[in-house]
Amino acid sequence: MAHGKRYRKQFGKVQREREYPPAEAVALIKQTASAGFDETVELHMRLGVNVRHAEEQLRGTLALPHGLGKDVTIAVFAEGQQARDAEAAGADFVGGQDLVEKVSEGWTDFDVAISTPEMMKAVGQLGRVLGPQGKMPNPKVGTVTDDIEKAVGESKSGKVEYRTDRQAIVHMAIGKASFEPLALLDNLLAVIDEIVRAKPSSSKGKYVLSATLTTTMGPGIRIDAGRTKERTIGGGPAESEGEPAEEPVTA
Repeated sequence: MAHGKRYRKQFGKVQREREYPPAEAVALIKQTASAGFDETVELHMRLGVNVRHAEEQLRGTLALPHGLGKDVTIAVFAEGQQARDAEAAGADFVGGQDLVEKVSEGWTDFDVAISTPEMMKAVGQLGRVLGPQGKMPNPKVGTVTDDIEKAVGESKSGKVEYRTDRQAIVHMAIGKASFEPLALLDNLLAVIDEIVRAKPSSSKGKYVLSATLTTTMGPGIRIDAGRTKERTIGGGPAESEGEPAEEPVTA
């Protein structure tokens, strides 16, 4: 795939074979984000797990310290009082069988789907639509629950889901390029720490095979995921273009 002049310029700033400490990677990602919009910053972690074995598949949630930097659109499958609770909590779309039918026709203009246990008999039929998009409600990640208000509130405040794909890679957005460096670093380290914590007990050998930070339109930057205790960004978050901060800042 041929890349444009802008991409090649940013690509030249990255040492391809080097694994950067997370703080350095964040500082570099700020330099390589040069598109004409606020790019999403993504983390991709390839793990040494065998996803053909159910016990080695990772799936869970965590709350990013600084959120994703975007409004999370939530659809809730509920009826009666729980539907009213969802609306009061700020859910964007709320419905019962009517919402199920709308989604079954291919409508998926939302980021997170939440369902009450009672609605799952109907929602379960939406697997072919929601499954491939990673939006199917699941009790293991708290999106099938009677506590609708709590689930909506957590999703709105920055709770995100992670899971391994068929190649044992976890793909996650961790914020926006416009975030302050320390905010991006906090989110990055929170994700790495969570993935390491969630290592299956049956997994043998090296666990984190590679970790790469990138932006929507930028080059990948390899990260040394074993250096999460180093929380200093040289120059600090107060650094502005052409005006270095007086001291390094630590998270």
